[in-house]
Amino acid sequence: MPWLQFKLETPPLLTEHYEDLLLQAGACAVTLEDAADQPLFEPERGTTPLWDRTRIIGLFDAETDMNQVLTQVKLGHQRIAPDSPLPAYKTELVEDKDWEREWMDNYHPMQFGQRLWVCPSSKPVPDPSATNLMLDPGLAFGTGTHPTTALCLEWLEQQDLAGTTLIDYGCGSGILGIAALLLGASHMIGIDIDPQALQASRDNAQRNQIDSSRIELYYPPQLPQQHPQLRVDLLLANILAGPLVELAPTLQALLKPGAKLALSGVLATQTEQLIEAYQPWFELDAPVLSDEWVRLTGVRR
Repeated sequence: MPWLQFKLETPPLLTEHYEDLLLQAGACAVTLEDAADQPLFEPERGTTPLWDRTRIIGLFDAETDMNQVLTQVKLGHQRIAPDSPLPAYKTELVEDKDWEREWMDNYHPMQFGQRLWVCPSSKPVPDPSATNLMLDPGLAFGTGTHPTTALCLEWLEQQDLAGTTLIDYGCGSGILGIAALLLGASHMIGIDIDPQALQASRDNAQRNQIDSSRIELYYPPQLPQQHPQLRVDLLLANILAGPLVELAPTLQALLKPGAKLALSGVLATQTEQLIEAYQPWFELDAPVLSDEWVRLTGVRR
């Protein structure tokens, strides 16, 4: 079934009001997007910043009378901004698609280093003799297409992981931890705040025939309860700079002396802040840059 979209641009202060107007007019869903290519990299905790020019989109059933929707939006606009004209708007038809299948059709195998491939399970592997990670990320972050994930996978592929134990902190789809297991690590602990991420990691481990005894998945508060004295050989964390800085004392305590650390999800402009947070415990390597993103690695003193 096709759908109808009602789009209009709005300043941030009025976005919530227009969202309410579209829902009252019968929208099945309302989404927000950037109308002027303005990046918002990492908001402060507890805030939800919006773009200076925000496009708000209401999704309606194809049978909806859009003239009636427009009338309701105009009336609502007169209440919330009586001295200004209604922002530019348009209505358009949206073809119904299987969006997950559409995305998968355009997701192709990717090579990292000499021996590691990340492949959608729907596609044949390019090199059966390589280390092939079969991945369907679902709703969790981590496919290898983003520079931060690619930086971590390229580093992992270069490591001797035989027999190591590791933590994938902020595991998302499980891509990093599962890659480490396929490259020789013996045991992975995945940590994430999102239940969809833990489920995606579990599903992808099964998809790659990882024995369930080699992987544990927890929410952050569960880890010290399950493993109060845990010290591992390797820790991966591909999240954001703010949480990485806050977590530095927690993460360093999870590593043995001589253990390796790999951090990403960090903008080049945030590198010094991250180095300052981790230098007390780690001998750090020179940061590695890809586009505007950085990978920071080191060894626990």
